[in-house]
Amino acid sequence: MNQYVTGTVIRELREKNKMTQIQLAEKLGVSDKTISKWETGKGYPDITLLEPIAKTFRISVTELISGNTIRNANVSANMLRSKFYVCPVCGNAIHSMGEAAIHCHGIMLTPLIAEATDERHKIFIDRIEDEYYVRIDHSMTKKHYISFVAAVFSDGIQMVKLYPEGACEARFKIRGVRKILFCCNRDGLYAIDVIKGIDDKESGYDDAEERRELEKAARMLFG
Repeated sequence: MNQYVTGTVIRELREKNKMTQIQLAEKLGVSDKTISKWETGKGYPDITLLEPIAKTFRISVTELISGNTIRNANVSANMLRSKFYVCPVCGNAIHSMGEAAIHCHGIMLTPLIAEATDERHKIFIDRIEDEYYVRIDHSMTKKHYISFVAAVFSDGIQMVKLYPEGACEARFKIRGVRKILFCCNRDGLYAIDVIKGIDDKESGYDDAEERRELEKAARMLFG
């Protein structure tokens, strides 16, 4: 059997929830010796127990089987903690709202870590009526391009897939947008916070230094 749930994860979750092996065993209807076997790597939970285990620890089954240390039991409920994955083989872009075990073409994907935009990855955010018109100053060749642009709301997400030799732009409804991200197929994921007082103007800003100064002023004015 593939070690889809490690004993280390079960032990860490049990200790985090301040439970003894006996208490966990009682909740799952197994013996404390069974719990001990799991935690020492001498056995694995039956697949029918995955949901009860996850429910006991107040996490999702996906978080449980991912093998990652759980940092927040409620990560899947916060869109601002969204994670993005891109397959290096086919370019498939995948979004999750929390910890996930995602595979594509036989590869277990790791979440991309967003960086701040820079001079090589400039973004323009313009307001056109009730939409943000987002344009990225970047090449769109077959070998070097922006693969997607996404707008993250407090309660949802909108992702626009882009293609080589196509336009490097997207439109999003203004209402509720908190963050805009885009992914370069060579350099990875970039993100920029949408700041009231800057991005609700008629034209956007892409100069990094100028934007930082504007952000400071906007935060003082709007909180």
